Amino acid sequence: MPRDIDGGEDAVLAGLLERIAGRDEAALKALYDRTAAKLLGLILRIQRDRSLAEDVLQDVFLRIWHAAGSYAPAAGAPLPWLCAIARNRAIDGVRRRSEVAMPSGEAGEAYWERLSAPGGGEDAILDRDALVACLSRLDPTQRDCVVLAYCEGWSREELAVRYGRPVNTVKTWLHRTLASLKSCLETGA
Repeated sequence: MPRDIDGGEDAVLAGLLERIAGRDEAALKALYDRTAAKLLGLILRIQRDRSLAEDVLQDVFLRIWHAAGSYAPAAGAPLPWLCAIARNRAIDGVRRRSEVAMPSGEAGEAYWERLSAPGGGEDAILDRDALVACLSRLDPTQRDCVVLAYCEGWSREELAVRYGRPVNTVKTWLHRTLASLKSCLETGA
């Protein structure tokens, strides 16, 4: 079942970002206190090394400090904007280290169950049970492709090599599989 977005929290985060754009350090601390746990959970799913993930988190807040003025409330809620920065920074870190994100012997439900945010409960970014149910309904190859791309940071080119398909085919898989996953999650699995 989709979660209701707390408009009050969105307004608070948007207000903090506006203050950060004006170089208000107290607003940055308040934003950190409100969002660091969620962003760290997201980064950990990509980095998988807590020490490196904490370094990335600091980099994320430095990026927020410099980019807060570019946040446009009309373009969307603040938390997805913050998550996009965290995801991109985490992926950059993985690429810099040239890691292969998914170990070759790892597959099956155990991997999919680890995708939920650490801590669970209300702090989880994704509802684990709904996610696992929706992932299990996807074509296994396309499911793996989406997870490698969006959770592990693989490029379309890397996926094309892994699956022996043209880049445009991988792009189509990602687009269609994400649309299917989104639809499944919105209907409550």
